[in-house]
Amino acid sequence: QVRLVESGGGLVQAGGSLRLSCAASGRFTRINVMGWYRQAPGKQRDLVASITSDGRTNYADSVKGRFTVSMDNRKNMVFLQMNNLKPEDTAVYYCYCNAAYGLTVNYWGQGTQVTVSS
Repeated sequence: QVRLVESGGGLVQAGGSLRLSCAASGRFTRINVMGWYRQAPGKQRDLVASITSDGRTNYADSVKGRFTVSMDNRKNMVFLQMNNLKPEDTAVYYCYCNAAYGLTVNYWGQGTQVTVSS
């Protein structure tokens, strides 16, 4: 079982920045991928950004050039630096982790609210 704890959400004005952090703990032998999804009210949960253990990244088109995902492999942490935030970035942001302990399983954090005011 893997536990993900997020931090760093909050309220920011449009054009501002926030940095989200997520720490993974528990029982696993290997983390394959970590990343972030987000879900706005009435909408589905969508991928924001992900990063593999060897550093390959993937971004949603809507955040390319504004958000940067990074990982600290030693600390089993993933970060999301969000710059030039827009009101449409408002959502609950969920950390996720694909980890292996025998089986490979996806795990989710509890979510952190990001609100961008215009």
